[in-house]
Amino acid sequence: MSNILQAVLGTSGKPTQADTVLRYSFAGLVITGVVALGFLLLQGHSAFNSSSMLPWGLPISTYLFLVLTATGLTFVSSFSVVFGFTEFYPVAKRCAWLSIAALIGGFTALGLEIGHPIRMLWTLPTGMQYVSPMFWMGIFYTLYLIFVVLKFQRIHAGDWHSPTSKLLGVAAFTTVVIAHSTLGLVFGMMTMRPLWYDGMISVNFLFMSALSGAALTVFFTYFAYGFKRENMPKDLRTLASEAALPKIFATLLGLGIMMVVDRTITGLWSNLDGFQVYHEMLRSPLWHFAFWIGMVLPFIAMMTPSLQLQPKWQVASAVLGSVAMFVIFYHYVVGGQRVPTFKGAWAPDLIAYTPSLAEWAITLTGLFLMFTIYAVGEKFLNLADAPTHKG
Repeated sequence: MSNILQAVLGTSGKPTQADTVLRYSFAGLVITGVVALGFLLLQGHSAFNSSSMLPWGLPISTYLFLVLTATGLTFVSSFSVVFGFTEFYPVAKRCAWLSIAALIGGFTALGLEIGHPIRMLWTLPTGMQYVSPMFWMGIFYTLYLIFVVLKFQRIHAGDWHSPTSKLLGVAAFTTVVIAHSTLGLVFGMMTMRPLWYDGMISVNFLFMSALSGAALTVFFTYFAYGFKRENMPKDLRTLASEAALPKIFATLLGLGIMMVVDRTITGLWSNLDGFQVYHEMLRSPLWHFAFWIGMVLPFIAMMTPSLQLQPKWQVASAVLGSVAMFVIFYHYVVGGQRVPTFKGAWAPDLIAYTPSLAEWAITLTGLFLMFTIYAVGEKFLNLADAPTHKG
């Protein structure tokens, strides 16, 4: 703990990149956290621009983005530690730590979204609904967090291949898949929300989470080495400089584009009440940026032989892909609620929503917390570690 404080306060000698990231992300966490808690303690949910007609806003879409990203990072880590694709060992430990950071950031955004944080002390123990997929989502994501922390502790100690270590890897992968599926049920079972009501939404989430996880894997792989491939260890440099990583990223981008197009075409050509929000969505410049610049452009770059191996294009594609996933999840969460469930002269055709300062503070708190936890790992936990014997 004292080492972390020294890194944050700048008293540990010449600062490294990890020190700088830790310092700025921690400062951002403190500032946004204080702002968010101030709003919540003084105003509670009234500080949000959500309402009884549109109850889930930006903090929920932030939670969705972060926990699905954690799922995707676990998939990337599991390529080697569960399924034996040894070429992915150089990113396995960093992805496992990033998945912990993203999940904790997501849980924080969700916890603060409750409104008044003190209410959690009695709301959670007394308000459990055992037949709700939301309850089981929380249970399985908690179990996943426990398993992935235990797995990380094993590989940090150098134990990559013992039966216990392998079992923990399988347990973490299994529980995150189940948690991911129950998260899909939270949305997919809501018959009153046509944009959400979909038996295949868990599959959609599966590919989108893999895409988001792959994007952050590419970004943080370069970020950890100052965006210079020559600073990477040999095995990691090989993974980044050969076609395997960009082709996987391109494949996931292509699948993500296909799913966005499929859902959008279905919504545009359906006369089901609730799908008219797709017409409004297509009027949003932000949606077009996410689709054309955040997904289509990176897909083209990663499929172009002259571009796919260039570090600047890999990093740019990863950043754009991550931003696109955040925007897509935002439009999914908010868009699904914009058509009122109760009709009347008092109800608008589409419910307007713009995130408040308090909601932005909660979102930034979750993101800064993720970066802070990541920086602690990069500084003190040797996230570049990989097994010497890949058995």
